[in-house]
Amino acid sequence: MTQITQTNQAAFFNLSGVIRTLLIALTMLAGGTPIALAQTDYPNKPIRFIVPFPAGGATDNIARPLQNELLNTVKWNVIIDNKPGAGGNIGAEIASKSPADGYTWLMASVGTHGINLPLYTQGGGKLPFDPIKDFTPITLVAELPNVLVINPEFAAKNKINSVNDLIAYAKVNPGKVNMASSGNGTSIHMAGELFKSMTKTYMVHLPYKGSPPAVTDLIAGNVDIMFDNLPSSINFIRSGRLKALAVTSAKRSPAFPDLPTIAEAANLPSYEATSWFGVVGPANMPVDILNKDSATLMAAINSPTVKEKYLAMGAQPVGNTPTQFSVFIKNEIAKWTKVVKDSGAKVD
Repeated sequence: MTQITQTNQAAFFNLSGVIRTLLIALTMLAGGTPIALAQTDYPNKPIRFIVPFPAGGATDNIARPLQNELLNTVKWNVIIDNKPGAGGNIGAEIASKSPADGYTWLMASVGTHGINLPLYTQGGGKLPFDPIKDFTPITLVAELPNVLVINPEFAAKNKINSVNDLIAYAKVNPGKVNMASSGNGTSIHMAGELFKSMTKTYMVHLPYKGSPPAVTDLIAGNVDIMFDNLPSSINFIRSGRLKALAVTSAKRSPAFPDLPTIAEAANLPSYEATSWFGVVGPANMPVDILNKDSATLMAAINSPTVKEKYLAMGAQPVGNTPTQFSVFIKNEIAKWTKVVKDSGAKVD
């Protein structure tokens, strides 16, 4: 009797598996969302973490503490793959076309998932991906201000010691101030464009493939100013190789409490241009994998080790749910659509 019962149970579970497979196939044929099968052994191979900017930049600096924490705490083998270019669009496109199996992540930013859609599509242009339809939001990782930095020799030569000094110089010398950025559409670019628009100044935008080469040229004196992400400039500010004039956030940064905001320094109360970074995957990730990724990443973001590293570089750790992050991205696109239109920013 026991043997018959075990045989019947095995047959039942085999039949159940067949039925589940058929239901999934029928659902997909009908145009519905496939039912996610349990992935209890996920991840059982390395996760490719695409960072769409060069190593050493703010996006990369935000990704690496997460990579280390996941390896040390849950033994997830996350491999960072830097794919810079086109304001983050190259890496984002690669991620959008990857399998939705949980083994490809993208470190999204305010550029790839906020600014680039209105910036690159104005005048009939087109992005190689849709920041909403082609991705699955997992969690918002961190937010941080940008910082207006200037080459110290340029500042000394032209007696620029404040934001108002810079505005005055730019107005008397239109087109003679070179403004570096980490690429078209990045928060660094748009912080500068918003500043130019609100101060009615003209400065020449010079886009680079990420912050590191731009900062290198800024230190060398090949360019004059930059609205850089704070993490990639913070050590150069502390060492005196760059001169900081103000931060772009609504409030002062705890990393530099004596440094004014642009809003207060230049009497521009509505000026604010901050950066954010979050993890997304390709569209239609299985629900069980999405939930596991979200919970694991949020635990890593809220760990004392990662928090300490983020705060030291001037970033504020966040961590939220996929639903909350999805709403956040949609709001960011709406916000930056207005900024792009009002500022007249364009891809150079």
